[in-house]
Amino acid sequence: MNANANAHAHAHADARAQSDVNADADARADRDDHDGKGRDDRHDHRRLGRELGLFDTDPLIGAGLPYWLPDGAVVRHTLEEYIRTEERRAGYRHVYSPVLGKRELYEISGHWAHYGDDMFPPMDLGAEQVVLRPSLCPHHAVIYRSRPHSYRELPLRMAELGGMYRAELSGVLGGLTRVRAIQLNDAHIFCTLDQVAREAGDALEMIRRAYEALGITPARYRLSLPGPGGKYVAAPELWQRATALLTEVLDRSGLPYEAAEGEAAFYGPKIDVQVADSAGRESTLSTVQIDFHQPERFGLHYIGADGGKHRPVMVHRSVIGSVERAVALLVEQHGGAFPAWLAPTQLMVLPISEAELPNALALTRRCAERGLRAEIAGPERGTLGARVREARLVPYQAVIGAREAADDLVALRLRDGRRLGPLPAEEAVDRIVALTDAHSTALWEDTAS
Repeated sequence: MNANANAHAHAHADARAQSDVNADADARADRDDHDGKGRDDRHDHRRLGRELGLFDTDPLIGAGLPYWLPDGAVVRHTLEEYIRTEERRAGYRHVYSPVLGKRELYEISGHWAHYGDDMFPPMDLGAEQVVLRPSLCPHHAVIYRSRPHSYRELPLRMAELGGMYRAELSGVLGGLTRVRAIQLNDAHIFCTLDQVAREAGDALEMIRRAYEALGITPARYRLSLPGPGGKYVAAPELWQRATALLTEVLDRSGLPYEAAEGEAAFYGPKIDVQVADSAGRESTLSTVQIDFHQPERFGLHYIGADGGKHRPVMVHRSVIGSVERAVALLVEQHGGAFPAWLAPTQLMVLPISEAELPNALALTRRCAERGLRAEIAGPERGTLGARVREARLVPYQAVIGAREAADDLVALRLRDGRRLGPLPAEEAVDRIVALTDAHSTALWEDTAS
């Protein structure tokens, strides 16, 4: 290892040692917040996440390394599958890439020089050094480079929900919003210069549709530009071209936005979609970036109509950013009352007495066959009123009494307090499935309208 690498590794080791010293205290402080000793906020995702059994942390695992409980895993899986499906519909091809890479990979990409302080220290494996990746884009550039490409293939849209790691210090960690192990919804579009504006605009529209389905309200749109200092790639002409293209995309979209210096990625400007947590603190959830730098660094090319080699442009695009931050935001914006299609339990079946249990079991089987997540809260769990209150965050409650059981009906209660007249069980399931399959935020639609 050379002297520079040694110094870099020692700096990382010092920071990591400080993190380890603070890890237990950080985890305890985090727990104190949820016990009411810290911030009192009913929509704090850290408190709600534990109360609802979505995720938790443990000092033995480490600060900034949450684990997902069964209901949280349902939310995460459903969110990931929604994004994958939307990406497939938009013409993206999915890949998998390893979470490790040789140090040389990040030296080529520029991360080692411009982003090294946020990376974990390298691991020595024989004569090589490998690093936990801080982003997915270098891997995707290598995947693109592994095969020859014609202009006819472009735009080539490559997507992955993959892991990456950031060496965050304990003092900035919190719940799911700042973590060390991140599952990122990432994509890279390799395209011609003429295709860049349209691809970036389509990505922005994809973000808008996802926010609508998730019930997310953006705080603002930001054109993130470089600021003073040496953390940015020195290529003024490329920065100007990329900034002009993103400005064009924002102007065409009609979205209000503001420019902010010092917020760009080290390799290029970006459009950031800012969101706010329950305390009003802003963070970036989604992003669209234009990158002329990495295609050049990795020697990427395609064969043009003239038979010659041409350099593609790389559009970085993330619809929901990190899954962790997205779920934190959803918990806080909805107070745990997720859109019906995303809720861990979508339908709670409430038989009034044990005599209706066979009907309740039949209804949950019917739901399972249709892809609905249904559970039974039987009379052993208390009075009907107590069970209704316990299931207050579940989008739909199906009450089955003697009359409903006799005619295969259900009396539906909606989370917003509405009570519907008795419906045939099959019709109730059909109508709920129609709404959840459409990723609607509405709980019910009147068929008479």
